[in-house]
Amino acid sequence: MIVYIHVPFCRTRCRYCAFHSTALGRGVNPVSSPLVRDYVDTLLLELAYWGDRFGGKEIQTVFWGGGTPSLLPPRIIGVVLERLARCFKLSSKAEITLEANPESLRSKNLAVEYRAAGVNRLSIGIQTLDETMLRVIGRAHKGSDSLHAAFTAREAGFSNINLDVMWGLPGQGVRQWLQGLKDIVRMEPNHISTYGLTLEPGTDMETACREGRVTLPPERDQSLMFMEGAAFLEAAGYLHYEISNFARMGFQCRHNLGYWEGLNYLGMGPSATSTISGRRWTNPSDQQAWESKLRAGRLDDNAEILNPATRALEMLMLRLRTSRGLRLKAWRKITGHDLLANNKKLVQAMHENGLIRIRNGYLSLTRSGMLVSNTILANLFERAEAALMPAPNPAPVLEGNVAVS
Repeated sequence: MIVYIHVPFCRTRCRYCAFHSTALGRGVNPVSSPLVRDYVDTLLLELAYWGDRFGGKEIQTVFWGGGTPSLLPPRIIGVVLERLARCFKLSSKAEITLEANPESLRSKNLAVEYRAAGVNRLSIGIQTLDETMLRVIGRAHKGSDSLHAAFTAREAGFSNINLDVMWGLPGQGVRQWLQGLKDIVRMEPNHISTYGLTLEPGTDMETACREGRVTLPPERDQSLMFMEGAAFLEAAGYLHYEISNFARMGFQCRHNLGYWEGLNYLGMGPSATSTISGRRWTNPSDQQAWESKLRAGRLDDNAEILNPATRALEMLMLRLRTSRGLRLKAWRKITGHDLLANNKKLVQAMHENGLIRIRNGYLSLTRSGMLVSNTILANLFERAEAALMPAPNPAPVLEGNVAVS
């Protein structure tokens, strides 16, 4: 089983972010914040609650996401991890990731303390090294903070470091993006996640673009950013193992692989989602509602039961995000359907256009296919859903007082 812990706090809110978080403000000390203290107390309660339910399961990975988990001091991270090890079977080889913003790692001592607390993988949200674009997207750090954070993490002894970067930002050109990637590679991370800017409804960035106050790069330029950026990173020794993720050999993110491979995952904290043994539930986003539901022992009362067809469709969607792809034999075994035969014309068209490859029993997307993955997955999902989901019974036709089916 893998564990996700959501930390719903930030200093300030980024203009593009749609994740659940509360902006504490620049001058607030998280340690003295009643909101943060209540969060930590409730998180420890939730940990004990699930420990009573699932304590026999071994934990392979722990991922602190947010929000900004690095707002929590190392001693809090250490206390939670220590309690986790008591309540569950925490593997001695567990991958333990902490998301961190560059400005929070200015002190080498802090990075050393996170490592001593049990964190063995840092994921640093750089996004871009360009000062102007950092301001446009609402990030609180400077480009120099990013360089310093990566250096500090190495000096502190971290041997597994991810850097998050974004493409398709307002004012960003293809050459600028590629130069930024070269600078990122010089920082020698083990893993690089590259995300295209998505305009999430309700975010400040989406509103600004809709009103014409900021403009994204043309679609052609964004396509070149993805294609040429991926080619550059692979040439630099980073395996393109998932649509947005690149890693040196042996440094693929085990936690994310767990999601894509369909492992059971337990989510803790406000808004966190869990999927265990075919049941899925999501914690309330509101902190008080989360605590109330936890104390009542009702966190998973309204769990969704995932039927075999839904689980198969999710397997299709998740496996095709990875470079390895979907094992066709496994699909046939689970569904009783031949994906290639049932979608012969679509598969042939995608293959002829260089969007998919079929090799050694696996169906996977090419780099060109990854660029339009949403369209491909939507098409395959719709067809597979029609084949797997039972058709609804037609409404009875009333003839007089008799219902005719």
